[in-house]
Amino acid sequence: MFATKQINEHSSLLPNMTLGYNIYENYFNARVTSDATIDLLSGGQKTVPNYSCGGQNKPLAVLEGTGSEASKQISTLLSIYKMPQVSYTLANDMLKDEAQLPSVYGMSPKQDSYFLGIVKMLLHFRWTWIGLAALDNARGEWFLRTLTAMVVRSGICVAFTERIPEMTRGDKFIIHSYSFFMQRKCNVFIYHGDSGTVLTLGILIRLAEKTQNSIAGKVWITAFLQDRSMRLFFKVFASQHIHGSFSFLPQANRNTNYQSLLSTLDTSMNTGRRSFDCFHSVPALSVKGWVRCREKEELETPSLEKLEGILSQDSHSIYNAIQVVAHALNAAFLSRSNGKLGGGWLRRQNLQPWQLHPFLRNVRSYNNSMEGVYVDENGDLAVDFDIVNWVATPNRSAVRVKVGSVERRAATGTRFTIDDDAIVWPKWFNETLPQSRCTPSCPPGYAKLIKEGEPLCCYDCSPCVEGTISTQEDVSHCHKCPEDKHPNKIRDRCVPKHITFLSSGEPLGIILNVLTLFFTLITSLILGIFIKYLDTPVVRANNRDLSYILLISLLLTFLSSFLFIGQPQKGTCLLRQTVFSIIFSAAVSSVLAKTVTVVVAFMASKPGSRMRKWLGKRLANSIVFSCSSIQVGICTLWLGISPPFPDSDMHSQPGEIILQCNEGSVTMFYAALGYMGFLAAICFTVAFLARKLPGAFNEAKLITFSMLVFCSVWVSFVPSYLSTKGKYMVAVQIFSILASSLGLLGCIFFPKCYIIILRPHLNTKEQLMMKYQEGM
Repeated sequence: MFATKQINEHSSLLPNMTLGYNIYENYFNARVTSDATIDLLSGGQKTVPNYSCGGQNKPLAVLEGTGSEASKQISTLLSIYKMPQVSYTLANDMLKDEAQLPSVYGMSPKQDSYFLGIVKMLLHFRWTWIGLAALDNARGEWFLRTLTAMVVRSGICVAFTERIPEMTRGDKFIIHSYSFFMQRKCNVFIYHGDSGTVLTLGILIRLAEKTQNSIAGKVWITAFLQDRSMRLFFKVFASQHIHGSFSFLPQANRNTNYQSLLSTLDTSMNTGRRSFDCFHSVPALSVKGWVRCREKEELETPSLEKLEGILSQDSHSIYNAIQVVAHALNAAFLSRSNGKLGGGWLRRQNLQPWQLHPFLRNVRSYNNSMEGVYVDENGDLAVDFDIVNWVATPNRSAVRVKVGSVERRAATGTRFTIDDDAIVWPKWFNETLPQSRCTPSCPPGYAKLIKEGEPLCCYDCSPCVEGTISTQEDVSHCHKCPEDKHPNKIRDRCVPKHITFLSSGEPLGIILNVLTLFFTLITSLILGIFIKYLDTPVVRANNRDLSYILLISLLLTFLSSFLFIGQPQKGTCLLRQTVFSIIFSAAVSSVLAKTVTVVVAFMASKPGSRMRKWLGKRLANSIVFSCSSIQVGICTLWLGISPPFPDSDMHSQPGEIILQCNEGSVTMFYAALGYMGFLAAICFTVAFLARKLPGAFNEAKLITFSMLVFCSVWVSFVPSYLSTKGKYMVAVQIFSILASSLGLLGCIFFPKCYIIILRPHLNTKEQLMMKYQEGM
């Protein structure tokens, strides 16, 4: 009534014309709907279609908000006369597949944005196990098909879809009420219905309350439900189960002036009786099924509570639909006034209903008159939505609280906002966020493990494997930490790795340092003894100079162990392997020279032997120099091709960054090591063959045993070195250096020191000659 009065008072819209209306109430009844449709097609007091008496004006368009099934019922009759049918509850996107509704125009904005809003809301509250319910009709089927596809794409599972029969099918009604509320894990229901079908939901809840112990703890999301229908639910059923539910309602028109409504409109449940002083009556077997009532001259002023209902979302939708029809009529009259047909001007009164179709199809042209509704990029009507939280009050009424919105943005798409603090949860939720999941959330440190044959939302929780973490709940896969970090014990975050190397301050480093110093002192002590007793037969036997070279080499070999302890630096990495290889090769070369000297000396002692010319220091020095020079060449080539460098190993040990020296070229490393083994093998072979040669101080036996120790240490070194990581790998090499050097020192020099210090009477030339003769 307010919309028509505003149009009639508007000078630029339908000038010199009065827009009239007839109001029908169908009471959600198919028979009453048919009666009302036939009555509006009848021109007189009798309900007879095609009958006109007294020049009554026939309607040019029909506005309805009955829902899809009733719309089809009305369209069946109106399509015969090609009369436009404008629905303010149906959207054009719902009519695309409805070939049965050729003359129906959906004035309700398209609903894709509120579908997106529902999905975003479910994701926001992490409700992944939901139920969908809709009336068992075409519109309900469209809702279930559209929303199911959207939620599944977003990773949300539909626990069940319920098609609820209409109230007229009472036999099936009770059967559906049992299975509808048996979903214990599913606490979020999304309900979609036509105008007034919220009563069906109320009846379902009442039946469920009688047949089950409790159905509390459910969150209802009503999709695009009309405002007044929800209020009616609270009035009729006074149920607390809808408390805490949500609705997506079109944002109200903030620019429309409703001030004049206070004196022109009264909306109560008895509007017809109080405003028109009549009510519906359908006598049996009577063609006069409707009493035509005229509007009172003065309407009652509604109360503030009723005014809030007037300014509800429903009134806004009706207001926009009437505006569209009025603009279509105005465009049609203007088009006829500017054209000629049959040589004369056509009068406005000759406008036929079917002539409005071209103008109603261009409804987007009248968008300027519809505040709050806009045209999207596809040319369809669209609207932003408010997210409303319904709160039940003790006086059997409902209060709606706006808690968010869904707004379309051209650049960023749909914008979803919600204020969690503004939501009033029911007491059975303990005023906290309810849960609706098939399985509990997987905490950080776990990943979802999909069950075979189960929905994606029903899964087990599997701990993240070694080296991976998950920082959020319900992740599909665990991910690795950065190289410089590692997972903590519960694998829910990355922590910095511990930097490790063979430090001189840790127990292992201290032990190796002490051993190195001890062996260095022992070697220095032996070298001092040999220097002090340099003219004694024991020291002079088997080439005194070679003994000094060997002792100094062993002393430097022990000291080279310090290059392996401590944080690797560029200088230490360059020196540690090369210095050790060269010095130790010199030590083994001197042992080889000693062995060869023994053999040559024995062979030269035979009469007429040509080996006498090889006696002396020249042969020994040549062996030491040549053998050592080859190792120097290998190390020089190593440093020139791919020198060692400081490096960090982040993967060998979990939770550790190992600072180490990268050998650069592994081939050259094993070439240097292999050359020392080659010298040791030759030395062992020669000493083993010369072990039975006579001589008081024949060192061949001692050298054989020392080379056996040497080879045993370095043969076991290779697998041990390859099987250990980090600082323990360095410790293995240091131990091998100390053990092999100690083997040479002990096997060759300890017996001589024993004679020099403890048995000096044996350290004489006579004793030497006596034992030599005994050996012969």
